[in-house]
Amino acid sequence: MDLSKIAVSINKAINTQEVAVKEKHARTCILGTHHEKGAHTFWAAVNRLPLSSNAVLCWKFCHVFHKLLRDGHPNVIKDSMRNKADLTDMSRMWGHLSEGYGKLCSIYLKLLITKMEFHIKNPRFPGNLQMSNRQLDEAGENDVNNFFQLTVEMFDYLECELNLFLGVFSSLDMSRSVSVTAAGQCRLAPLIQVILDSSHLYDYTVKLLFKLHSCLPADTLQGHRDRFQEQFKKLKSLFYRSSNLQYFKRLIQIPQLPENPPNFLRASALSEHISPVVVIPAESSSPELEHVVETDDLVDTDVPVLPAALETKFDDLFGTSAAIDPFNFNSQNGMRKDDKDRLIEQLTREIQALKDELESFRLESGRLCQALRGRVNELEAELAEQSHLRLQAAGESEFLKAELDDLRRVREDTEKEQRSLTEIEKKAQANEQRYTKLKEKYSELVQSHADLLRKNAEVTRQMTVARVAQDEVDAVRREMQGKVKAAQEVADRQEREQLEQLQELQRELVSSRTELDSLKTTMASSQQASSEVLGTQLVALESEKAELVQSLSKVEAELASRGEELERVQSSLATERESGVKTAEALQNQLNEKESREQSLESQLVTARWSSLQGAVEEAEKIIQDSLAQIDDPVHISCTSSADYLASRCQASLDCIDRLHSAREAFLADNTGVSELVRVVTQCGHLVGDTIVQGSATSHMVPVEQADALSESVKACGAEALALLGQMKQQDSLTAADSSKLKAALEAILATAEKLRPRGLELQQGELGDLVEQEMAATSAAVESAATRIEEMLNKTRAVDTGIKMEVNERILASCTELMRAIKQLVLSSKNLQKDIVESGRGAASMKEFYAKNSRWTEGLISASKAVGWGATVMVDAADLVVQGKGKFEELMVCSHEIAASTAQLVAASKVKADKDSGNLHRLQQASRGVTQATAAVVASTKSGKSQIEETDTMDFSSMTLTQIKRQEMDAQVLVLELETRLQKERERLGELRKKHYELAGVAEGWGEQEEGTG
Repeated sequence: MDLSKIAVSINKAINTQEVAVKEKHARTCILGTHHEKGAHTFWAAVNRLPLSSNAVLCWKFCHVFHKLLRDGHPNVIKDSMRNKADLTDMSRMWGHLSEGYGKLCSIYLKLLITKMEFHIKNPRFPGNLQMSNRQLDEAGENDVNNFFQLTVEMFDYLECELNLFLGVFSSLDMSRSVSVTAAGQCRLAPLIQVILDSSHLYDYTVKLLFKLHSCLPADTLQGHRDRFQEQFKKLKSLFYRSSNLQYFKRLIQIPQLPENPPNFLRASALSEHISPVVVIPAESSSPELEHVVETDDLVDTDVPVLPAALETKFDDLFGTSAAIDPFNFNSQNGMRKDDKDRLIEQLTREIQALKDELESFRLESGRLCQALRGRVNELEAELAEQSHLRLQAAGESEFLKAELDDLRRVREDTEKEQRSLTEIEKKAQANEQRYTKLKEKYSELVQSHADLLRKNAEVTRQMTVARVAQDEVDAVRREMQGKVKAAQEVADRQEREQLEQLQELQRELVSSRTELDSLKTTMASSQQASSEVLGTQLVALESEKAELVQSLSKVEAELASRGEELERVQSSLATERESGVKTAEALQNQLNEKESREQSLESQLVTARWSSLQGAVEEAEKIIQDSLAQIDDPVHISCTSSADYLASRCQASLDCIDRLHSAREAFLADNTGVSELVRVVTQCGHLVGDTIVQGSATSHMVPVEQADALSESVKACGAEALALLGQMKQQDSLTAADSSKLKAALEAILATAEKLRPRGLELQQGELGDLVEQEMAATSAAVESAATRIEEMLNKTRAVDTGIKMEVNERILASCTELMRAIKQLVLSSKNLQKDIVESGRGAASMKEFYAKNSRWTEGLISASKAVGWGATVMVDAADLVVQGKGKFEELMVCSHEIAASTAQLVAASKVKADKDSGNLHRLQQASRGVTQATAAVVASTKSGKSQIEETDTMDFSSMTLTQIKRQEMDAQVLVLELETRLQKERERLGELRKKHYELAGVAEGWGEQEEGTG
């Protein structure tokens, strides 16, 4: 198929006439997408149409685009996603209108965007939404979460369809027969596509809700049921209103929904659900193709054969054919002329009546035929519907059989899975019990650790108390030993004293006995005389002896008691010594057990720290792998970002890499500080992943070569990050983990982002005001310098040159002087106008704040001022070379034109914010016209001087021979060809230079930021 034919059909289908799109043009567009396997030609033609300025044109574009999404090639959806942002902006723009086609275009564009997003998210659904129940189950991948999300997306999709339905009906005057007018059909025609989509969405929503109710509790799906009830009422009402319109009766057979919505709480209600079927008759797919009833097709136009009685009557009146023969004069004489006239008139009337009756028969037969054809069409539509229902029923029966087999297999699989599930549950219970035991054991370990800590403190306190008690016991023992020694010494001393006393008593007793003997001897001599005295002395001695014996017994009893007390003290000291030794041994055992438990807990703590670090590293790896996967995701193609944001993400990632290095070194030095390393690893994974995603999004906004380089840098960064995290996962390679490669990759991305940043952003806004003043002052100085140099060259040429050369140089330099004066006046007027603009627009702000606020306008002034100053300097240099005879007149003319363009840019930049009634603006425009006139004078004087100089160089060929002239001619032809080739190359070079100039000017002016905002 010819692409030009497709483009013509697109332009014919999408036009500004308020009529419905013709089916043949839309069909050609659809066939074109299948021919080229995409929608490139369609979008190439549509992008040239003024869709944003004509609402009817945009409405018909939406209709054709909807047809392509439904019936076109599957790649139409993918190719159209590139224009999603433009469609969104267009929808937002038309949404500002509250009535007419503008509001309808906004609703229709939102519907088309929703349709594209739905098919991109769910690629299993074709554009026309026709799927079998098996395909619908496969679309959800037998996952209840997918079915839940798919139902929500279908609700949103159907909501957009209903909004367009209601918007079209509310914009029509339903009190009149709007469906038979061209304007009404233009609005109603897209609803055919909406009806087709809505019927499928309603059917799939019902089936998905029944499936969800079989898997989830009813309370969870209360919101789904409420939303379905609301959409059911709207869709039923809209189907009913559409079926009563004459326009739809000829084109489509709209199904009717049941009186009440399905009861999802009753699973058997699914068998009562009948899928709505929309029937489109093949012969009446569009109004323009409707069959036109022709009279010739309905009634036989041949003259009917008259009955025999009529022929007999005719013969009776006129005779036979021979009788009415005009050349049979004999028979004519038998009838009067008046009777013939009367008969002729009567027959004429009868013929006219027969003709009228025949016409009425013909019209009646035409109406009957048309009615019969309409009935035939209805019957054929019913037959098609019945055949479709029969095929659907046959398909459903086959599907039910297959589903029954599947259910049987599923039941068997379910039984197997049930058994395996039972085993799994047992294992899960065992694991749960094991986990509970481990948890209890862990709690016990924690509790025992706490108890041990408390016991350790208690044991420490007890040992302190025991040491104090031991010290006290030692002190008491030393004191008791001292007391015992003292008691022993006292007892020994007393014993010695008592022995001495006893010896003395014995000596006294011996002496007493001796005395007694002596007394006895003397008593015998003087018995009588001294018997009384001796008896008295004996009694005294015996009493003294008894006292001594009694005191000796007391001393012995005291010594015995002191010995018993000493034995008791020694036994108590031995007992206390043994108990102290046992207590010390028990405390030492508890201390050793506590140290062993602390070592085991420390090993568990080290294992937990390392597992937490490994978990953080694995999570960071998943984040980075997900970011790398998003680069190749088709949905990510529409995402864009700016170079500034990418640079900020890169810088944050570099800072995080430095913190990661410090945290790793700290962890290697002291493995207790794992929390900081875990936090930094997680943050680093997020930042590097965000840098990868933003780098890929930024590559969508830059040229292809830079985009490829940036994509490669991003992928290399992801690979280095995964390599670094892989080294950090292993305990052996953690010390050898090197982050320098990842840092180098991030620095490469940062350098690329810095190159992609608009150079106009390098200037701080606070410096714009000063820069404007500096550039305007520099421009004035450049113009003054140029005028001074021209005056010096004029004086020099008057002193050196003579004749025609002096005249030409004076005329050129004089015109350049006038041009410099005009430029000087223009710059002065521009300064005055800028002061008025700043004073009227800055309000309470300062001049610098006003320039910073209007940075784009300020940068335009700066660029224009630079161009004017540079042009003046270059023109003076060119004039100097021309006066010296070393330059070219063409250079001077080009410089003049360049100055004119630069001054025009300065005028445009100055008056863009000026008041149209400003006096300074009027003076600026006069100065601009003066610059234009002065530029024309410079060009005119340059051309005139060039012609005068060339006239002096006359061509004299009188002295040349034929051979010399031929040689000169060939040289001239060669030179002409070389100059033409050079001219062509220079023109191409000029074009490339202008392109590059526009590109650099666009970067300096910040045009790329507008594209980023649009993206």
